[in-house]
Amino acid sequence: MPHSISEEVRYRLLRYLEEHPEASQRELAQHLGVSVGKINYCVRALIAKGLVKMRNFRGSKKKLAYAYVLTPKGIEEKASVTASFLKRKLAEYDSIAAEIERLTRELEDREVSGSEGASVL
Repeated sequence: MPHSISEEVRYRLLRYLEEHPEASQRELAQHLGVSVGKINYCVRALIAKGLVKMRNFRGSKKKLAYAYVLTPKGIEEKASVTASFLKRKLAEYDSIAAEIERLTRELEDREVSGSEGASVL
């Protein structure tokens, strides 16, 4: 599917663009830890979906100075993607917390059984 990007990338990109509309694609790439080419693809996808508009800075001395502005649809999408992202991260947290609890009990059980075995000798 053309212009399809993952939910996490969409979340991170929409969030950063909302806070830094003047960010260059190079800055976006550095912040998100991806290539400039991927950022270009993602920004184009967001524009194609009507989530972001690209505007020239008026009076800018830089020939290629743009601002990436979230549209009302983009703001709604960011809220939706944020809720999904948070839900997924909370589920990951719960899973990790349960694993930590299980491993902690396992270690405690080993320590108890290890100390009982040592006292028998």
